[in-house]
Amino acid sequence: MSVAFSEVGMKEFARLLSRYPDKEAVILPALYLAQRELGYVSDEAIVYIAQLLGTSPARIEGVATFYTMFNRKPVGKYHVQICRNISCSLLGAEHLIAHVSAKLGVKPGETTADGKFTLTKVECLGSCGTAPVMQVNDDYYENLTEASVDAILDKLP
Repeated sequence: MSVAFSEVGMKEFARLLSRYPDKEAVILPALYLAQRELGYVSDEAIVYIAQLLGTSPARIEGVATFYTMFNRKPVGKYHVQICRNISCSLLGAEHLIAHVSAKLGVKPGETTADGKFTLTKVECLGSCGTAPVMQVNDDYYENLTEASVDAILDKLP
């Protein structure tokens, strides 16, 4: 699998370089670009981005592993992330994680055999006032119950 950006991706990368005052500022958008094009941020993508930015792979790795929005391994078509921080936990997140795990037949950190769902426990989705919270790909779902989670997951094609 090639980790090189597509022609469109390279145009986007060039646009990013022209937009920011120094290459260090391009690390986050370059990681987003890699994840969008490749599906996740592989070790090879880390090296590729480092080469493009003229920095060390360790610098890129440090940024990629600090932020939870970068997937360091392949995920399913639907990445189901359930917050388990204090507000969500107090309002039933652990129960919802167990429910989704049983529904999908995977443990947190695993992907279904068909590649459709990956279940991940996360520390905070930043929506404590509407706990418990789940994120599926880029969409947030709040004030969850077993029934609402089932309805959300059942609607996904």
